[in-house]
Amino acid sequence: MSSTTRTTGWLGWGLFAGVIILISGVFGVIQGFVGLIAPDTYYVKTTGSLFVFDVQGWAWWTLIIGILLVLTALALFSGQMWARVIAVILAVLSAIGNLLMVPEQPWWSLILIAVDILIIYALTAHGSELGRRE
Repeated sequence: MSSTTRTTGWLGWGLFAGVIILISGVFGVIQGFVGLIAPDTYYVKTTGSLFVFDVQGWAWWTLIIGILLVLTALALFSGQMWARVIAVILAVLSAIGNLLMVPEQPWWSLILIAVDILIIYALTAHGSELGRRE
């Protein structure tokens, strides 16, 4: 086995990225279905602010994104290059979204930003190991 084809411990981080994306996708699908089936059960409670949005539009968006996340995770497990690219894009968007949430949830947001950075590193530096794992 040559050094260019051997797998390292970072293979686990690539699989971790796939699992996180899969879980996020499944939750998105569930939220989307609940929003479509029972839109009257969703409400937003905030202090001093009022958020008005179309629940069915949000539900469709969440459902579609959830399905795309599940498909990306499954393709990531099979070592597809396009799935790595999509997963990195999703991790970057997640990090940006969590950066905006730092004032509201500082610890949770910083933890998720750190996880996103690890996912990005694992998939960009060692993601090719997903395609050649045994």
